[in-house]
Amino acid sequence: MHRYTFAEYAERCRKLASALEQAGVERGDRVATFAWNNHWHQECYYGVSCMGAQVHMINLLLPDAHIQHIVDDAQDRILVVDPVMLERLEEAYDEDAFASVEQYVVMGDQVPETSLEPVVDYESFIADGDPNYEFPELPEDQPAGMCYTSGTTGKPKGVEYTQKMYWTQVMAIMTGEVGIRSDDVELTYVPMFHVSGWSRPFATIAAGAKTVLPGPAPEPEDLAQMIEAEDVTLSAAVPTVFMDLLEYARDTDVDFSTIRYFLSGGSATPKSLIRDWRETHDVDLVSGYGMTETTPVTHAYAPKPGTDPSGEELDELRSLSAGIALPGVEFKVIDEDGEEVPWDGESLGELWMRGPWVSTEYFNAPEATAESVTEDGYLKTGDIVRVTEEGYVDVVDRLDDLVKSGGEWIASVEVENRIMGLDDVVEAAVVPVPHERWDERPAAFVVSREGADEAALREDVRAIVAEEYPRWWAPDAVRFIDEIPKGSTGKFSKRTLRDEYVDEELAEQVAANAPSSS
Repeated sequence: MHRYTFAEYAERCRKLASALEQAGVERGDRVATFAWNNHWHQECYYGVSCMGAQVHMINLLLPDAHIQHIVDDAQDRILVVDPVMLERLEEAYDEDAFASVEQYVVMGDQVPETSLEPVVDYESFIADGDPNYEFPELPEDQPAGMCYTSGTTGKPKGVEYTQKMYWTQVMAIMTGEVGIRSDDVELTYVPMFHVSGWSRPFATIAAGAKTVLPGPAPEPEDLAQMIEAEDVTLSAAVPTVFMDLLEYARDTDVDFSTIRYFLSGGSATPKSLIRDWRETHDVDLVSGYGMTETTPVTHAYAPKPGTDPSGEELDELRSLSAGIALPGVEFKVIDEDGEEVPWDGESLGELWMRGPWVSTEYFNAPEATAESVTEDGYLKTGDIVRVTEEGYVDVVDRLDDLVKSGGEWIASVEVENRIMGLDDVVEAAVVPVPHERWDERPAAFVVSREGADEAALREDVRAIVAEEYPRWWAPDAVRFIDEIPKGSTGKFSKRTLRDEYVDEELAEQVAANAPSSS
């Protein structure tokens, strides 16, 4: 356990910046991190970006080829690595791809045995740094950070974050009912290697809040213990993290009384999960929305003044809505014909956004930029949404994950959330399966609770979907598996399901159970 004050933190950030400058790092150079959430990583966030260089956070969970592409594409000069990830970095190392790296720095005060060179421990690296180093004045368009998309459709694409993008994002997530305050204690669970940790490591420091960093790959038990020991008030994560924490708390007496709210994002939050947290622990699970290209948060759910939903009504609204746009974000919804759709709570289209922290280009990828960014600066998100008259955005599905059946769309996320409302369902994911007549039909992969009657549950899955949606939305096949595969960000990996789990047997089940007519 390492504890220190803001003054001590600031001094170490200055020493790091000074040491980097002494090592020849200049404005615009990239300093990579390959690390979990710890105080050394937190120092890199401010120490690197405030000296005019870019902190480039490499996703630890990507395959070797993607890591090699990222380092080569970014041309990182310094690479700061978590000692527990040293072996993983060695596995991903490629002499040509890592040719730009001039120095490896291992977090801590010693260097474990490693094949990487030249290498030095972090504490020795900053030892001669100036604790009174003066950060330079930087233009707002100076690149300050960099992350790469998770590469679900090809090689990862780089996204640069400027000083302005980070600062405006921080200001946005410090405002409103779900803003970070100076009296908060933030458990920074979102991996700091993923989209700048949703910018929360920047915002907690800016707000003067206490930051709790959980270290490498924390388990639900670790999170529960830190919440109790440090009087945590806030945390943010993907829904699967809160599913696992809730499961742990079912059998363990955990005190969540200090929690002000949990922010759930990255994918849709099931209504049943929101309800269970509220009813069991009196904890608000608040929905948010964003993406790598938007630094990342653009929407958060909070009731508008004059409205006072509560209980089941509030659970329903939070599960259906990513919320309203944060101040500064413009958006519109465009249909397949290129026309803007009305805000009527029904019309569907792709969400387009622009704003001070929304990216307008990909790094070294002009073709990808041309495909995704309009001439007037709108980013095409690839998410299919509907918008209520009040401006609440409901993310229905990823464009690539929609089931296109007989010329109509089936929203896999809505079907999944309905299925996860069953008491005997722990996780569920729905993917399209090719069909001769209908083009595609839905199949559900389900993780059942221990002791569940899976034969009966299979019928319940189809029935509960048909209760809420047209019967042809119900999955034609339900397969029970031990765990839904997750991607590098902790979200369900539907690509893995499609590539590795959709087989001939499943296709035959779908064909046998598909509707004979619309």
